[in-house]
Amino acid sequence: MKNRINQAYVKTVLEDLLAIPSPTGYAHRAIGKVREEAEKLGVAFETTPKGMGILTVPGKGEEVLGLTGHVDTLGAMVRSIKSNGRLRLTSLGGFMMNSIEGEYVQVHTREGKVVTGTILTKHPSVHVYADARDQKREEANMEVRLDADVSSREDVQKLGIRVGDIISFNPRTEWQNGYLKSRHLDDKAGVACLLGLLELLKREGLTPQKTLKVCITTYEEVGHGASYMPEEIRELLAVDMGAMGDDLSCTEKDVSICAKDSSGPYDYEMTSKLIRLAERDGLSFAVDIYPSYSSDASAALRGGSNLRAALIGPGVHASHSMERTHEEALWNTIALLAAYITE
Repeated sequence: MKNRINQAYVKTVLEDLLAIPSPTGYAHRAIGKVREEAEKLGVAFETTPKGMGILTVPGKGEEVLGLTGHVDTLGAMVRSIKSNGRLRLTSLGGFMMNSIEGEYVQVHTREGKVVTGTILTKHPSVHVYADARDQKREEANMEVRLDADVSSREDVQKLGIRVGDIISFNPRTEWQNGYLKSRHLDDKAGVACLLGLLELLKREGLTPQKTLKVCITTYEEVGHGASYMPEEIRELLAVDMGAMGDDLSCTEKDVSICAKDSSGPYDYEMTSKLIRLAERDGLSFAVDIYPSYSSDASAALRGGSNLRAALIGPGVHASHSMERTHEEALWNTIALLAAYITE
C-alpha cells in the first residue's frame, strides 16, 4: 500500500497546514483548509458548534469507525500589555518556556491585523544583565518584543492589540534529506496522513469496511478536543504523533502504536490488530508507552463516550519543541490506516 500513496499530495497539504497559524482557540483557518481539501476529494464535510470538522466516507457496512486528528497547535495569548510596550504572554498548550525563547511570532488582533515580534526573556542580553543566562524561563520572565515603534502601553493599544489576542509561533518548516523539521507537526502531520488516506481511497476506488467519520478537532492541546464524539461512533482510532526518548523504541521513520498513555491502556483488540497488520505488511513500527501524553481518544473516553479506542501516528522527535519527523513515518502511518480500514 505504501507505494500507492500520493506522496506529493501529502507533502503539499502538510506544508499548507503548517503555514496556517492555528493555536488552540484560533483554528478556524486550518479547519477551512480541511474543508477545502474535503471538497476537492468529494467528501462530505460538516462542522460542529465547537468547531470540529467531520468528514464522512460511506463504507460497506452500517458500523461507524471514527478517526481523529487535530489542527490546533501550541501557541500563546496576550496576558497583559506592559508599560514599556512589551507583551506578557500566557501559554496555550504544554510546552517548555525555553523552547520558545527567541522565536518569531505573530500577534493576531480581534480586527484581523497581524503584528510581528519576537519572544525574549526580560533580561535578554549577556552584555547588560548579570543573570541573563540564569534567569528562570517561566511565563513571568518572558515577553514579546513587537516589531513596531512602541515604548508604552498606549502605543501598543493604538496598534489594536489587546489582552486575549492570539500569539502564533513561526513554524520554520523545512525539508532536508527526507526529514521534515517544523513546529506543529503535532498534529498537522497526523491530519495530513488522514487527508492522504482519503485521497488514496478516492484515487484507488477503495471502499472502507465501515463508514468513516474523520473528526478533525480544534482543542486537543488543552485536553478537550474530542470530548464530544458523534453517538454512532463505537470504535475510535486517533492519529497523533509518536514520541521519542529514553526507554522508548519509536524513531522518526516509524508509525507509533501507543499501548498506554496517561488515560490508561488503549483497547487491547484494536491495538493487537494494528500490530498484526503492521507486521503483515512489513511496516516500520514501534509499540510504546507514553505516561506523560494524552490524545483525542483520551478526551473522548474521559468525556464519557461509549467506545473503544486506539492511538497511532508518525514518530516525532523533540515533541512540543523544535519537532522533526521523516517522510517514511508518514507513509507507514497512512499504510497502516489503509490496512486497518479495509481489513
